[in-house]
Amino acid sequence: MTETVHHHRPTLKQKNKPFKSKHASKGSLKEAAKGRTPHQSPKANHTANAAAQLRINRRNNAKQAQLKKRQSLVSATRIFSGTDGAPRVVAIVPLTEDVKARDVSAKLAQAIDGAVEEDEASGLQKLRANRFKTSLHFIPLPYRQLYAILDACKVADYVIFVLSPDVEVDKWGDTLLRTLQAQGLPEVVTVVSSDQPMDPKEKSGIMKSLLSFIQYFVPSQSRVFDMHHGADTLNTVRALCEGKPSDVKWRDGRSYILGEKVDWVDGTLSVIGVVRGAHLSANRLIHIPNYGDFQIDKIVSAPLPKHNKHGGGMDVEPQLLAEPDASSADSLVSSNDPDDMANEQTWPTEEEMRGASNGNGHPDAVPDAKTGTTPKAVRKVPKGTSEYQAAWIIDESDEEDAEGSGEGEGGEHGEVEMEEVEEMEEIPATEGTEMDVDDKRSVAFQDLDEAEEARQLQSWRDRKREEEDDTQFPDEIDTPLDVPARTRFQRYRGLRSFRTSPWDPYENLPRDYARIFQFEDFKRTERAVKRRAEEEGGVEPGTRVTVYLKDVPKEAARVIPGRPFTVFSLLQHEHKKTVLNFTLQRNTEYDGSVRSKDPLILCVGPRRIRVNPIYSQHTRGGGKGPNNVHKFERYLRHGVTNVATIYGPVVYGKQPCTLLRETNDPQAPELVAMGSFLHPDTTRIIAKRIILTGHPFKIHKKTATIRYMFFNPEDIAYFKPIQLHTKYGRTGHIKESLGTHGYYKAHFDGPISQMDTVCMSLYKRVYPKWGETWKEGESAPARNQDDAMDE
Repeated sequence: MTETVHHHRPTLKQKNKPFKSKHASKGSLKEAAKGRTPHQSPKANHTANAAAQLRINRRNNAKQAQLKKRQSLVSATRIFSGTDGAPRVVAIVPLTEDVKARDVSAKLAQAIDGAVEEDEASGLQKLRANRFKTSLHFIPLPYRQLYAILDACKVADYVIFVLSPDVEVDKWGDTLLRTLQAQGLPEVVTVVSSDQPMDPKEKSGIMKSLLSFIQYFVPSQSRVFDMHHGADTLNTVRALCEGKPSDVKWRDGRSYILGEKVDWVDGTLSVIGVVRGAHLSANRLIHIPNYGDFQIDKIVSAPLPKHNKHGGGMDVEPQLLAEPDASSADSLVSSNDPDDMANEQTWPTEEEMRGASNGNGHPDAVPDAKTGTTPKAVRKVPKGTSEYQAAWIIDESDEEDAEGSGEGEGGEHGEVEMEEVEEMEEIPATEGTEMDVDDKRSVAFQDLDEAEEARQLQSWRDRKREEEDDTQFPDEIDTPLDVPARTRFQRYRGLRSFRTSPWDPYENLPRDYARIFQFEDFKRTERAVKRRAEEEGGVEPGTRVTVYLKDVPKEAARVIPGRPFTVFSLLQHEHKKTVLNFTLQRNTEYDGSVRSKDPLILCVGPRRIRVNPIYSQHTRGGGKGPNNVHKFERYLRHGVTNVATIYGPVVYGKQPCTLLRETNDPQAPELVAMGSFLHPDTTRIIAKRIILTGHPFKIHKKTATIRYMFFNPEDIAYFKPIQLHTKYGRTGHIKESLGTHGYYKAHFDGPISQMDTVCMSLYKRVYPKWGETWKEGESAPARNQDDAMDE
């Protein structure tokens, strides 16, 4: 007889009632809702089938996320995989003088029992990492070669920062790291190298200190590898060969090539290298740093020779991959050529008049002009100028010089400004003056006496005090005694409201505005350009090619040891010039004065441009405001985000930018500011403000007699319609002039104090100077006399 085992029925199992709160917290609701699909009912949580379904959904979601991450990793490293894959480019950057980049590459090769092959043509070091089924191309960079390091990091997949256990990073290394941080860094690996191994007792403290230092600039760093430790060296190679290079945002949608071999024949430059980034189109232009933009002649494949079983090389015939299409290829036209003679009425030449007068007795023929009746050359000079004074005024009006380098003002709280002569009259040019037509500048130049030269030199060197005065008394100037205010400030206007008063953006534009290109809708154009680039395609990334460029100067083919040769493709319209606006913040470590129109080097994307930017206020929220008028800033100050405006080639996307200032050491510029591209708004009005100040001489309730703002009745009548304001918040208007010394009576909206200051704000629109491609080795253009006096 078999024994029966007694089992309790499941229904008799005690089940306690769960605790229910009257009001569930947000955290408990979120916990209860985890893993729930949107279409499921909350009641499904009470059934076992629903719980199982939720568990399956969570597993499926985790599996899909894992698969997606793995696919992105495979796609990002696909061009590096396989025996024929593209090599990983590694830039080795020494940050101190006692470390060498080549020592690091040699130790990395030794860690995998390999050997570094030196390519004398390009200066690259090639390492075949068979253990990891990939290859590495090292770019060993010398110390204190800032521009070479910047170019190398633009095309590198990895950057190795080499630190020293004995020598600290100096000011140059700090500037380099800040510049690279602003430019955008790829994946970073940090190592420490020295001639002798570190003392075991001191090693731990040194490694912690170096890690803390590099994390300030690259927070993603978790450790520093020691090149004298075998395991660390092998881990460094593994990180380079198996890791996924991080994306550099400004390189998205742009192809670039690290030149392995460069040759120049009859104006055609051939560059051999692997296409990286996006697809390379033959219809787009190619930018060579320091030399400008060029057109592609053709793209030919450049495969490596294959090895047969006996170890011999088999040459592969190169094939034509792409040629530019004449109908859609970009041209090298970067700016418009304004026609100065359009709609101009000119006098006929003497040959035309002579030919007309000898027209076989034609009744309509123009007779010969009598002696002394030929119209003289007409020139524009300031109103009231005598013939003798007019002979010393240069006819060529230079708008950018007239605007002044720093837009300074004369007076106690400003600088002297040689401009604002707008009211002109036409007088005939006198004959027999010393000014020769072909040699105006040389005759018009006049040496200053030693006292005046010393005064201007001291003014140039005393910019720090001027910046402090401008901070304490912003935009305030004194009216000159020797020049009427209505002439001195002719180009200025009064605004009832700086924020809402209308201002036509197309009135009185300078000549440079006739040279630029404008966009009806820049955002729409940018989207269309990127969409066409994706649809057009081209040579796939990872393909080894030979790119032939047309009309390239011979000096561009010169490969400098220690400097990589790089080329970048441009998107459509990126060669055309327009008005560019950048948001900037000053480098906190830079203490010098940064003034509007100071010559600087702008680094944006693959370009370096010599610019003289003007700065303006960044409107809250980045908006234009009702009238798109923004206040001009004389100085770029610490802790304030300003907008820098230049003329330059079109930029797409929020590309990072840096401003560098040249020093006596060409390889040690100073980092002035960093920021990003804002927009190419040609209608953005940058209005420079000046404030004329006066002193209340006599006060009777709301009426006061004001002096020291003007010095003649004519100026008072000229500026009478403009509103007045005081520093204590009163507003008023000029009622009438008093006497002949510039006193006037003003009425305000409330009683004013004797300690108050009466102000009048005047505005004018200012423009930047034309920017050009920066070339290494070329010094900045000399400052002319007008710019020096403005400073």
